[in-house]
Formats: sequence, structure tokens, C-alpha cells
Amino acid sequence: MKSKFIDAGAAAALIGDGATVALMGGGGGLMEATCLFQAIERRFLAVRHPRALTVVHALGIGDKKSLGMNCFAYEGLVRKVIGGHWVWSPRMQQLVVSEKIEAYILPGGVSSQLFREIGAGRPGLFTHVGLGTVCDPRLGGGRMNASATEDLAEVVEIDGREYLRYKPYRVDVALVRASAADEDGNISFEHEAANLDAQALALAARACGGKVIVQVKERLPRGALKAREVRIPAAWVDAVVVDAAQRSSYAIPFDARLSGELTGAARFAADEAGEEPFGERHAVARRAACELFEGAVVNYGVGVPDAVAKLVVARGELGRIYQTIEHGTYGGSLLDGELFGYARNASAILDAPTQFDFYSGGGLDIAYLGFGEFDAEGNVNVSRLGGLAVGPGGFIDIAQNARKVVFCGTFAAKGVRLESGDGALRVLQQGQVRKLVRKVEQVTFSGPQALRRGQEILYLTERASFRLGEGGVELFEIAPGIDLERDVLAQMDFVPRVGSEPLALMSRAHFMRTDDRTGAMEGRDAVSRPRAPSQS
Repeated sequence: MKSKFIDAGAAAALIGDGATVALMGGGGGLMEATCLFQAIERRFLAVRHPRALTVVHALGIGDKKSLGMNCFAYEGLVRKVIGGHWVWSPRMQQLVVSEKIEAYILPGGVSSQLFREIGAGRPGLFTHVGLGTVCDPRLGGGRMNASATEDLAEVVEIDGREYLRYKPYRVDVALVRASAADEDGNISFEHEAANLDAQALALAARACGGKVIVQVKERLPRGALKAREVRIPAAWVDAVVVDAAQRSSYAIPFDARLSGELTGAARFAADEAGEEPFGERHAVARRAACELFEGAVVNYGVGVPDAVAKLVVARGELGRIYQTIEHGTYGGSLLDGELFGYARNASAILDAPTQFDFYSGGGLDIAYLGFGEFDAEGNVNVSRLGGLAVGPGGFIDIAQNARKVVFCGTFAAKGVRLESGDGALRVLQQGQVRKLVRKVEQVTFSGPQALRRGQEILYLTERASFRLGEGGVELFEIAPGIDLERDVLAQMDFVPRVGSEPLALMSRAHFMRTDDRTGAMEGRDAVSRPRAPSQS
């Protein structure tokens, strides 16, 4: 058989004008085919081809500068982008604002699962995920600017219940990242920190008669890979590009802890992750950790929720819960910031579509998620902020399916000055940007839908705690030292409901510089396992 190994320039030349290109990757360079992306960028700048691409990706890809989706952020190179998360490419966001491209969002899990459905030749993805959100065609259909005019989904009724059918599309090229390929083109993920949706991308391209191009770090002899080490068989692969400079992340050349390769005592050695310096993020995390219980299956989102994950590790309680993230990882110590999606010494690494299947089926007990803003009905927006396309990533898939959702975030933004550390919280300067608004800019999470599904929803901030009730958002708890009228109600654009019982006071321990473990899981083992939400 003819060798499948070619150089990056030849691989870029395989992509024709007008092609639909499926990408994989996560923040910080997670499983990103950087060498291939840069080769496409170089070719476009040199010969103005390929042009008018449709680019599809499930998660955020890039470094906010020159890597990831930034390699595609040129007028003329792309015509349409369907992206799960956009913040890692400010240049692409600006193409959206200036109407230079058609811009759409899809839930990250939906996007990954839709690749799989396309690969199987099925008529799209049928799911409840996205109902009542911006991805519902009745609420915008995922369109992020005026140039975007298509509906990516339609509402269908099956057995008297509403679902969304996300429509299939043609995939001409899949750009996949892996660790190694043998001489035949069999692909291994052995040294990768995740699997993401690599298999689903490859399936989609093959089913459409497209090309599967795989970037790897290492070329191995024929027979070097055991059958169970092969994650993409050679029969699915059209071309392989070796990039000897491939790294685990933009910043990390290689770390066996990130790929889950350590076993025995080495795997359970102390991790350098510890509690972060005390601040409002930490206070919210301590309060949020009170919702944990023994044996809970938990997901953490990016932002303040990753402070909860750090707190659990610092308290030595990681072994008392089942920790997951949507990238397909279980257990381990989660990294944050641009390295969100990586975990040191994970206990299991699955592919992302399977992880989202688990979430969609009601497998999550608790999801800790951030919020950009929320309103009186309990709707949350994280996908469009200040007029910029942000995208939901896996937020919609997770938030609609967890039994309990704990939204964690700061009460206000821009210019806030707080004083704490002695058991109380004082506001020295109010924020210029309100996050508790009359109506969210875009519905990424629907409060009314959550009530119909029977979910338990909390909104936790450093100043006050809220929950979702039949009448909308209810205030039930405030921080010690906070003036209810001045620091909470006067800083909101709506009046929350207040229950008949007196407002509870958050524990003063949440606002001490030293964590005395108040709110940890001691004594919480008897908390009953809540029922799975209805998917109606």
C-alpha cells in the first residue's frame, strides 16, 4: 500500500475551496493539530487558498493570540464557523461582529455527538438538549450575527414530546490530533491528555467521502501498536503528518501525569495543586462545596467552579466523589485557566461523545457552572456577553441534564472592591457591571425548562445565595457583613422573591483566610440521592 505519510504543506493542499473542515481541540492546546492549522494559514497567506471554508469545532481552541482558531481568522479563508466556544480567538470574534463570516454556536456535546451521527449515516441528532435555549430555532437557532440565516436545528415531536433534530451536514475534511501512527496508519492516543471527539470526526469525514488527516508526534514501525492501543484504524485514515515538536499543551512539552500513564504509588503521589489565595472566588467555592455529598457524580465548569475543584483536592476529599469533566476525564487534579480540560493522574479517559451520552442520560448528580448573568426567571447567559460571541462549550449539555446545578460566580463585575478575611464581607466599591439583570442577553440555560424537568437550581455569589422556585429566583441567604438593601437588592435589576422564613446567614468560616473545613462533606453521607430530572 502507498505510504500515508506526507508533510504539513501537502496536507494543507488537500483542502479545497468551500470545504467543510471539522476540527478538534481544547484550550491550552489540548489535542490541537497545531502544525496542520499553521500549514493551512501559511498556504492561505501565500496563495489565498483554501478559501470560503466552513469550520466546525465543539470546544474552544486557541491561545487568544495566534494559535488554534486564530490560524483560521482571516476574511476570505472562512465563510462560516459553527463553534462551541469562541473566546480563545478574539480575531474570529471580531469577524463575527463585523459580519465578515456567518457565525453559529452549538452545544459542545451536541456538536461531538452530531459528528458521530453523521458518521453513521443517520438523519441528524435527536435530543432534548438545547430546548428553550438560544439553540432552539424559536429563540435564535444558534445564530450569532445577522449574516447567519440558517436553522441548524428543527423542533420535532416524538410520542407527544418535543425534541430538537440537529441537522446533519457534509464533512469534507477532518483534522485529527493523536500521539503516534504506525507504518500502516493505525493511530494511538497513548500520550494524549484526552480523547475528545477524534473518532467521531474521523467517522464523519469517512461517511461523507471526505479526507481524514491525522497529526502525530511519532512514526512507529508496522506492528508496534497492540490492537487495543489503536483508537483510529488505518482504514479510516487518508494522510498522516508527523510533527516531532508536538506538545501536550502550548506550555508543557510532555507530562505523563496528564496522559494518565502513571500507575501505582507514582499516580497517587502528592500533587502540587493547593488552595489558591483567599478572595471572593474562594468564599463562593467554600459555600458551593457545602452542596457535595459522599458518592456524588460531579462536573466542574470553567471559572469560579474550578475553585471548588481545587478546594476538594486541598481538603483531601477527591476520593469521596466521582469527578468528571466534559472532555471525557474522570478523577485526578484538574488544571484551570487556559489549561481547563487537563487533569493530572486521571482515573479514566473516555471519548467526549460517550461522556456527553452519560450526561444526557442523567448521570450527573451535581454540576458546578459559571454564569455571565442571570435574570428573574432563572435564565442564565454565558454564550453572548457584551455583544461578543462566546459560545456555550459543554455548558448547555451539562446544565440541562444534572440533577442539581450550582451556578457559581461573583455578584457584580468591573471595579468591585471587597474586604474580607475576618469572617465577614464588606463592599467598599460597587461594580460597574450588573450580572443579575432583568432579562439576559441570550438564554443559554432556561429557568422555566429546569422547573419542568424537576431540577434543583442554585445561584451562589459571595454576597448572597439564590435558588429557583416556581415563582422565579428566590433569595434565601446572605453573607455576614452584607447590607441587604444597599449591597444586594439595590445592585439588582429585578426584585427576587423572598421566602417566608428569615434569610439565612452564610457561615463566617467561608470568609476566613484559613479554611477550617466548615462545609466539607463530614456528616453529609446521609444526604439522599436526588431523582433524575425528567427530560420533557
